[in-house]
Order: sequence, then structure tokens, then C-alpha cells
Amino acid sequence: MLTMTDAATRKLAEIMSQQTEPVAGLRLFVEKGGCSGYSYGMAMASEVGAGDWVGEFGGVKVLVDPASAAVLKGVKIDFVESLQGSGFSIENPNAVRSCGCGNSFETEESAAEGSPPGEMSV
Repeated sequence: MLTMTDAATRKLAEIMSQQTEPVAGLRLFVEKGGCSGYSYGMAMASEVGAGDWVGEFGGVKVLVDPASAAVLKGVKIDFVESLQGSGFSIENPNAVRSCGCGNSFETEESAAEGSPPGEMSV
């Protein structure tokens, strides 16, 4: 489904160890929005949802809901540190175009439809 680099796994384990509430894993999802149709989301999840894909990397879990799974198939998550800043980086083979800020993207399917799945073009 997806892969995670050692750097991302270490950083995620560090972040999860600092949480005061119980954490089941990192939820990775997509939502409609942004200038290219979809945007990524990440949040700590307190439980595994029905139908979630669950991947375990170095003892930490990543959860993907069924609605996001098709768009996130083949994704590679990395943690990058540079002079410009640090953060998680998502490499998505399903993205055919992204916006200038790099926070939203479009898939071949949504580009062909002219809008994200579930929205109607008028």
C-alpha cells in the first residue's frame, strides 16, 4: 500500500512517544481541497477504524481509511530536514500535477473528470 523511510519512522516514533493520550497510529488521508483538487492530511489516531489499512513500520502504525486508499496507493513517506525547514514529505505516484505550494495535488482520474471524485462538474 505505502512505504515509509527509516527517517520518517524514527520521527513518527518520537512524536508518538510524546503524546499524552493513547495513540493507535498515524492516520494518513486525503481530502477534497487545495488548488489542485486533493490535499493531504495527517493526524494521530486514537483507534483503528473499520476497513482501515494498517501498516507497521519499526513498531509504529500508519492507518489509511478506505476512501483515501486508492489515491494513496504506492505513496512513500519521508522525513526531510534542511536549511529551509523540516517535515514529512509525501511522494505520490498517483499525482499527475501539484500546486506551486506542494500541498495539494490532482490525480489522472480527477483531471479527466475535471473535478475530484464525488463532485459534479457543471
